[in-house]
Amino acid sequence: MENTWIYTCAEPIKIKQYLSQLGMGHRMFNDLKHTGTILVDHRPVRPTTKVLPNQPLTIKFPAESRDETVALSDLPFETVYEDDNWLVVNKAVGEVSVPGPTQPNDTILNRVTGYLVSQQAPNQRPHLVTRLDRGTAGLMLVAKHNVATSMISQQVQQHTMEKYYYAVVTGTMPEQHGMIEAPILRVPDQAARVIDEAGQPARTEYWVLAEQNGYSLVKLRLHSGRTHQIRVHLSSLGHPLVGDHLYGGEPTADNHQLLQAVELAFTDPFTLQRREFKAPLLPEIEKFS
Repeated sequence: MENTWIYTCAEPIKIKQYLSQLGMGHRMFNDLKHTGTILVDHRPVRPTTKVLPNQPLTIKFPAESRDETVALSDLPFETVYEDDNWLVVNKAVGEVSVPGPTQPNDTILNRVTGYLVSQQAPNQRPHLVTRLDRGTAGLMLVAKHNVATSMISQQVQQHTMEKYYYAVVTGTMPEQHGMIEAPILRVPDQAARVIDEAGQPARTEYWVLAEQNGYSLVKLRLHSGRTHQIRVHLSSLGHPLVGDHLYGGEPTADNHQLLQAVELAFTDPFTLQRREFKAPLLPEIEKFS
């Protein structure tokens, strides 16, 4: 992996500080010192060197070989965007994000790994930046190497990466726009989460887009990242997702919850450009718009 930035500020800056501003974490910078190469103006330098205005800073890392514990799959996946650092995938309902006891092969991770190996990509160990439940369709961001994972982590942790979901719920929401703030607790030996003061803080923002025949189409943004957050919060208001049997939603003909990750936006730390993506609504969700 190799990437170059042109430093445009007026005052000199230490390489570590500059890379930190771009998003690189402390652990990755330590890896860079020991296994990578740092160049300023195309000349190798020490990690303590300062970058001057208008100088190019280049970092190089060894390629990542594949994780042999991840089985290769040649099943297809829908690619929305791809470059040297990122893949944006549009996951279908029923597809699983990562291998587990019930689905060890053919997950999105297996498929992307198989694709990178088949393409003889320099880096063959993808990292899922975002994940979705089996029953949730929509956009997922995949980093093609661990440097990309490190560089995007601040946006994930600080929730400046924008992810918007569309959902169909039963009933009429209490307001056209609101914030649900309720702590979520994991109960041992239970799949479902519950609202409980002993849980972790969680905030979900919503906008009502349409209402018809006793259902509401809502757009949601997570301001925290708890398991089942949207499902728990909407159910706690008495408006469970249609198709979400775990949290009291009424059944659907194809037996899946009407929830989709439709919009994804982030600042690319390698190009400093804003990247925005939008998936077409599933027909079963679009009919409520």
